[in-house]
Amino acid sequence: MSKRELIDTGTEKRYVRRGKEGKFKESVDVSGSLSADARHDAKHDAKPGQGDKGDLKP
Repeated sequence: MSKRELIDTGTEKRYVRRGKEGKFKESVDVSGSLSADARHDAKHDAKPGQGDKGDLKP
């Protein structure tokens, strides 16, 4: 799985993942992503750039 990239369009910010071809595979709004991360407790630590896949180390 590729790392999430932050895309800032000037009016909104989004986290995106790219597929093998370099095209956008997954896209989520930053505020929705951050609030969803806070609501859920993950069972595993996440690697850098994979914050939506598990807990982040403090």
